[in-house]
Amino acid sequence: MSVGRNRTGVVVGAASGMGQAVAELLVERGPLVIADRDGDRLEELADRLGGETTAVQCDVTDADLSSLATSVGEVGALVITAGLSPSMARGREIYEVNLRGTSRVLDTLELSIGEGSAAVCFSSMAAHLLPPTESLHPVLDDPESATFYDDLAALGIDIDEPRLAYPLSKLGVVRLVRRKAGAWGARGARLLSLSPGIVDTGMGRLESEHEPAMAEMVEASALGRMARAEEVAAVAAFLVSDGASFMTGTDVQVDGGVVTAYTA
Repeated sequence: MSVGRNRTGVVVGAASGMGQAVAELLVERGPLVIADRDGDRLEELADRLGGETTAVQCDVTDADLSSLATSVGEVGALVITAGLSPSMARGREIYEVNLRGTSRVLDTLELSIGEGSAAVCFSSMAAHLLPPTESLHPVLDDPESATFYDDLAALGIDIDEPRLAYPLSKLGVVRLVRRKAGAWGARGARLLSLSPGIVDTGMGRLESEHEPAMAEMVEASALGRMARAEEVAAVAAFLVSDGASFMTGTDVQVDGGVVTAYTA
């Protein structure tokens, strides 16, 4: 039996890309809540998935995510894929969705987790390609602080620079998972992060068009190709299953060998 078969599966950021691919796998396990700010695409996906699928339109940048909490009940599997890439928004918006939004979702659903619950928060291989960032860790470790942006700026970070905001926000996700894993474990639940490489989705193609270096990264990787969304989704689905029951508090890289090629 997979984790969460008799509970509610939740996919945040489900309307497209990797979130949609994850939802297509988790719907087979029982009741599923799919959430996204794009209500029209979300409803289309819910209709296509059928079964016990509930669509909840919400924006992870909102302070109040009660609509999500009241739709879930008890969490079985939770996968948070909601995110913005550098070509999609300015730096502050990227932090708001990728890091602060992920933190808000975890906080919102904290009372809904219990024995057997499992969650995966999407990070990125970009988090593993940063230069040393130790001085930033105290700020990244308190993403919902009212002074979060001021504290970053005080350390010399241009908070509106998207190509820096993206990897830093994703590093923050990795660190968020590490910090919260103990509290989740005390309740019999597991929490992980997943760092995809370059994936053949709308977001991945957009970034590839704007950043020629991404093609070089693909070429330098061990597998020499982009990932398919379903390949990454399969790993996320495994991580929230009983097959990964002794995995928690860690990051899983699904990057085709890019990080190894650049850091070995």
